[in-house]
Amino acid sequence: MKTAILAFFIVLSSFSQNISTQDLKDGDLIFQDMDCGPLCDAIEAVTEGYKGNDFSHMGLVYHRNDTLYIIEAAGKAVRLTRFELFAKNTAKPMYVGRVKKQYAQLLPEAIRFSLKQLGVPYDDEYVYDNGSYYCSELIYDAFLYANMGKPFFKLYPMTYKQPGTDTFFPAWVTYYNTINKKIPEGEPGCNPGGISLSGNIDIIGTLPASN
Repeated sequence: MKTAILAFFIVLSSFSQNISTQDLKDGDLIFQDMDCGPLCDAIEAVTEGYKGNDFSHMGLVYHRNDTLYIIEAAGKAVRLTRFELFAKNTAKPMYVGRVKKQYAQLLPEAIRFSLKQLGVPYDDEYVYDNGSYYCSELIYDAFLYANMGKPFFKLYPMTYKQPGTDTFFPAWVTYYNTINKKIPEGEPGCNPGGISLSGNIDIIGTLPASN
């Protein structure tokens, strides 16, 4: 009986649970289901995250002078955002990923690389390796650099089409018409959902929504 009870608690402890900001370490990854309208809905419709969750944004934890920041590619450029402001992106719990112990040595260089990108323009074309960054692209390149040029996360062919059809989401058609660019269907890229499924990280829990 004692063995069965112990096994139950071991299994239970392996499930993600609520954590606090005090539990966060530099280099942790925070995944968000952002509430940004049709574009976020389109991103989430074609990507699947950890345990089927929808993620449309992510950032990297960084402490400076006892203040908790998130390094993120958002708005107009790569930037340092106070956690309190970052958390206001969503009304849903935020999932926290932590690089597995055997890769922890990569974190200082990944953080250093990310900080050097502050001010680099936001990649509003969502095209990999074009001199600008969207959120998961920054994370991908940070760990690529830290891992001596060997991919740590994966790139996949990007799609902007409605699942099971050959039709682009109207929101993407409007968006790319507005910026006067061609939809980069099939081009290599990454997204928060895909990174949340990486075997190189563990999802350690969720941070409660702040609003």
